[in-house]
Amino acid sequence: MSLNVVMFYLLSATILLFALLTVTSRRILRAAVYLLFVLIGTAGLYFLLDYQFLAAVQLAIYAGGIVILIIFSILLTSHISHRFKRPTLPQVLMGGSVALAGSALVLYVLMNHSFLPAEVKGEVTSMTEIGTQLMSTGKNGFVLPFELISILLLAAMVVAIIIAKKENQNIGKS
Repeated sequence: MSLNVVMFYLLSATILLFALLTVTSRRILRAAVYLLFVLIGTAGLYFLLDYQFLAAVQLAIYAGGIVILIIFSILLTSHISHRFKRPTLPQVLMGGSVALAGSALVLYVLMNHSFLPAEVKGEVTSMTEIGTQLMSTGKNGFVLPFELISILLLAAMVVAIIIAKKENQNIGKS
C-alpha cells in the first residue's frame, strides 16, 4: 500500500469522524470547531490530488473565513455555552432513515455507473490568466458574484446578531 493510499484513508477517516461529531455535538462552539477540522481535511484531500490552488482556496475562504465568522458570531451573541436539546426518538429515526436512503442512493449510482475517462485534453492555463479571471467583472469574471455573496453573508450575520441580542434583552427583562 503506497503512502498516497494511506494518506487518503487517514484524511477520509478524519473527515468522517469530525463530520459525525459536527452534526451530533450538542454544543454549538464545539460543532463549529469540528467543522473547521472537516474543512481542513478536505483541503488535505485537494493537496493529495495535486490541486494546490483549490486547497488554498479551501483553507483561506472556508476554513479561514467562514468558520472564523461562525465562531465570532457565536462569541458575539453570547451563546458560547448553548446546548441543543436532545433529539426525540422520531427525529432520530427520521434522520437516520434519510441518511440511510441518501447513502443507498449514492452507493447505487456509484456501483451502477461506468465512469469513463474524458476524451478532451485540458488546456494549459497560466496563473496570470487565472488571476485576471478572478479579478474580472466582465464575461466569466468572479468579482461580482464574490462581492454579492460577501454582502449576503454580512447581512445574514448582522441580522443573526441583532436577533440574538434581542433574545438576550428579552430574557433579561423576564
